[in-house]
Amino acid sequence: MGHVVVYITAPRNDGERIARHLVERRLAACVNVAPVVSIYRWEGRVERDEEVLLIVKTRRERLKELMSEVKAVHPYKVPEIIALPIAEGDPDYLKWVDEST
Repeated sequence: MGHVVVYITAPRNDGERIARHLVERRLAACVNVAPVVSIYRWEGRVERDEEVLLIVKTRRERLKELMSEVKAVHPYKVPEIIALPIAEGDPDYLKWVDEST
């Protein structure tokens, strides 16, 4: 069983709602919500937005369902959802992630 950290950006007024939704459905053990400034290209223009970055901890086997759920509740047409494997971590913390998702 592997674990992943998932990065998701969202509008500031939607971040906590999405985070709570993922935890309530046991798709995430924990979600950190941090303010960020994002600069990106969208439809041919360079954009700047004040957003939040959701840092999600979950099991790899929950990832597909998590991504599907984020797309269903996220206001963006193409939300950023990027998963990175957790190479190592505190065994007690990772056990808690397992039990919480």
